[in-house]
Amino acid sequence: FAQIPAEESEDEPPSREEQADAWLGERDAAERSNEGAVTEEAEGDGQRDGEEAEQLEQTAVLSNKPRKKKKKRKTKKTSSGETLVCLCLLLMERREDTNGLSQQSQSGLIADSRPLLYIEHRNLNPENELKRYFGARAVLGDQRPRQRQYVRSTWLTAPKNTWPRYSSTGITMQLLDTRRGAQHFTFKHHREYQQVQFKFLDAVESMDPNNIVPLLEALEPYHVDSLLQLSDVCRMQEDQEMARDLVERALYSLECSFHPVFSLTSGTCRLDYRRPENRAFFLALFKHLMFLEKRGCPRTALEFCKLILSLDPENDPLCVLLLIDFLSLRAREYTFLTRMFQEWESHRNLSQLPNFAFSVPLAYFFLSQQEERSEPELSQARERAAQLIQLALIMFPSVLMPLLDHCSVQPDARVASHSFFGLNARISQPPALNQLTSLYVGRTHSLWKDPAVMAWLETNVHEVLRMVDAQDPLVEESEHKRKMRYQSAPRNIYRHIILSEMKEAMAALPLEVTSQPVMGFDPLPPLDSIVSYTRPERTNRPSNESTLSLFFRSLLPNFNLQADIRPDGEEEAGAGQDLNQGVNRLMAAMRDMLANIQFQEPPRDDNPEGDGDWD
Repeated sequence: FAQIPAEESEDEPPSREEQADAWLGERDAAERSNEGAVTEEAEGDGQRDGEEAEQLEQTAVLSNKPRKKKKKRKTKKTSSGETLVCLCLLLMERREDTNGLSQQSQSGLIADSRPLLYIEHRNLNPENELKRYFGARAVLGDQRPRQRQYVRSTWLTAPKNTWPRYSSTGITMQLLDTRRGAQHFTFKHHREYQQVQFKFLDAVESMDPNNIVPLLEALEPYHVDSLLQLSDVCRMQEDQEMARDLVERALYSLECSFHPVFSLTSGTCRLDYRRPENRAFFLALFKHLMFLEKRGCPRTALEFCKLILSLDPENDPLCVLLLIDFLSLRAREYTFLTRMFQEWESHRNLSQLPNFAFSVPLAYFFLSQQEERSEPELSQARERAAQLIQLALIMFPSVLMPLLDHCSVQPDARVASHSFFGLNARISQPPALNQLTSLYVGRTHSLWKDPAVMAWLETNVHEVLRMVDAQDPLVEESEHKRKMRYQSAPRNIYRHIILSEMKEAMAALPLEVTSQPVMGFDPLPPLDSIVSYTRPERTNRPSNESTLSLFFRSLLPNFNLQADIRPDGEEEAGAGQDLNQGVNRLMAAMRDMLANIQFQEPPRDDNPEGDGDWD
């Protein structure tokens, strides 16, 4: 009975009467299989204990006639049913928290006793979510998929028959140590895989994606970085299906190399993003959840988001905290979002992020609209929602006008003319805060288009304006916090904005981020990376050439200023001669180019009247 409230979250839990009838029905079916008088069974059954044995004895005393079995069973059923209902009521009362709010299995104000970042394997499969929406027949069809015998079963992705046959890729996972109850792992590249990695880096520097394809075809069909880089190329070419397939293949390759102790569901396994070998797993998970969200599977995407956060919750290298609130609202997991805010606010200051400041009260508002809740729960949710949304509007006033603009809502005259939510609120805020607000508005504005949400927001906006006009001390305190904080965003926020590709936030990125090249397989690597192996130096580096030399080499492919550079270890006596030869070669190339330039004379108009009409 302790597991009754924790049944399948996607199904509606049965009522107490239905549970009692089902339980008693099973008991009656078991009793019908036994033949003989009830009196003999009660007297001869010495192994029964508790209330059931007492009830059987009382039934035997009432009558020994076999014709009255039905009547006696009916009396026993009524008594057992009342006992079961009382037991269920007692269990439900014991599971109530200190606030008097009963625990709900699907969505409630207080979540269950499992860890916050608990991962369920069934929620990692998007087909399970699609089956709940459209039914199994619409998802799977009439034909059952047949898998090959050598395909390995995995949790993150389902291998496809069109994929190359998997073999050892040269990637393994090893356990580094165990600290404070968490196990720290790392991926490791073998020597053969390192050679493929070096060739991949050469192909990336050539700026030609066609050079990456031979690596997958001939050397390593499951090279993770090549799969991720080609996925970005396919996505830019609007081939979303192939892009998603390549990311899933990368996840499959990484999962096949897991350590036997590594667990996806425990929430205690850690990976350090500072190690380049681990970054591919973070990025593959993030790209996969973005495809899932676009596919219409927000619950599955939320589970992958929780998985990324559980790998490094302290540092959060991809800053999925900026995304997890949106996925929670999309998946209608309001209880999870409110629970996360309650448990992490004290040590993570989630209210200082605009996305949590606005999404958490929105979650409380949606909870207050659920009719199956009791009136005290609804009243508490409404009060909590109003309190938090007013704090959010005071702390981040620059969110309101862009949010209304994205929702195609025209504010009333009082709000539009008030300076607190005006243009000055957006201009005066620091650049880092502008990036966060732009990211939130661009991502979650669709959740605010509900007329009921807009009416609730309008009421609280007018309440905030009343507080501003009354010169509430909280308004001045929030303004001081905005000026002191958000001076510069950490690197993981920039990395998240680049991976999310939100145009509103991309436009607000600083110049030091946009001016450097960003690679899809490793965007903005950490400055304190832990490098286990290094790439060998190349003998011929075009980067050492001057701009003029690169210009002439682009015009004349045979021109090479560094053709006569002596190898290392020889005497440097001819260094001056090599420089003179390079200069002479450059001058010769210039003379050759100027000699080959021919200027075309403009057509002469000797016959202005023309020779007649053109046929």
